Amino acid sequence: METPLENTLRAALALPGWAAHLAGVRADAPLASLPVLRKADLPAMQATSPPFAGLAPSAGRARLFVSPGPIFEGVGDGPDPWRFAPALAAAGIAAGDVVLNTFGYHLTPGGFIFDSAARALGCAVIPAGPGNTAQTLEAIRAYRPAAYTGTPDFLKILLEAADAAGIDGSCITRAVVTGAAFPPSLREWVAGRGISAVEAYGTAELGLIAHTVPGEAGMRLAEGIIVEIVRPGTGDNLPEGEIGEVLVTIPDPSHPIIRFSPGDMSALLPGGRAIRGWLGRADQTAKMRGMFIRPEQIAAIGRAFPALGRLRLRITRQDEQDVMELLAEGQGDGPALVEALRAATGLRGTARFVPQGSLPTDGRVIDDAR
Repeated sequence: METPLENTLRAALALPGWAAHLAGVRADAPLASLPVLRKADLPAMQATSPPFAGLAPSAGRARLFVSPGPIFEGVGDGPDPWRFAPALAAAGIAAGDVVLNTFGYHLTPGGFIFDSAARALGCAVIPAGPGNTAQTLEAIRAYRPAAYTGTPDFLKILLEAADAAGIDGSCITRAVVTGAAFPPSLREWVAGRGISAVEAYGTAELGLIAHTVPGEAGMRLAEGIIVEIVRPGTGDNLPEGEIGEVLVTIPDPSHPIIRFSPGDMSALLPGGRAIRGWLGRADQTAKMRGMFIRPEQIAAIGRAFPALGRLRLRITRQDEQDVMELLAEGQGDGPALVEALRAATGLRGTARFVPQGSLPTDGRVIDDAR
């Protein structure tokens, strides 16, 4: 009798994209012997074979998304398709609660990921999306949400804005945050407001990978998935405790995911059912406000401004928020460069011109200084 992994491998070999990637692999091959598929490779693969590079069936998708890269993603119908409900439950979110969801619903999947998870638990959802702070405060005043889902820095922005507007935000006592750094200083600030916050780790392709649990070390791995930590750039497994590249396998013949790397670094804790958390990127791709930023996007800006020299995107934190600045060698139209950055990444930032030859020649395009 075949194992779930063998069933998944057999289903993958019936899809043209996986068949090409797994060329020569047998359905009973050991997992550690299989090649790695990296998220950074998806834009080029999907451009060659749209929309999903032959890695997933095109039919049976209830929603279709376009994430920066671009990366095209689809999801089937059904409750909690990204399997994030356990993260919300770990925060104490339960049936009957009102959840304020501040992830975006426009083209990218973040809003629907948390919306579907909350609905699967029996919650009512306020589909606030990001920004629109004034309207969101009115929703808080009227609906008194018990829980928040969004980036940790926007939670702080909302509550401080509520204070300034004389709106009582103390109804929010639980939160699930992801998509941006959650440093100790911000954790302490959130806890000081009487909010129990759980940090979730996942992607649109993989769904929930892990989440924190109050009182437990690290992040508990999601049920039903296989997580490996390998030496970056290889498929070689590392021992527990050693930092390496995260690989995820989901034994699901209806949508095979085999040794997929989202590009993140972590380490397995003793016992292998928890990871230390997000420990950086295995490549130069950065994640900011729930969106991935890739070197190819910065390269596209360079092609649009050929008179400029090297470009370098620097990401830092100011006042508990992620901020980005594009450094460009030469001179030119600053507002046009800022608009090009927004168009390429889907995020707002600033731009600054620096002298020709002043940026380091270390090959880095994205400098994540967080």
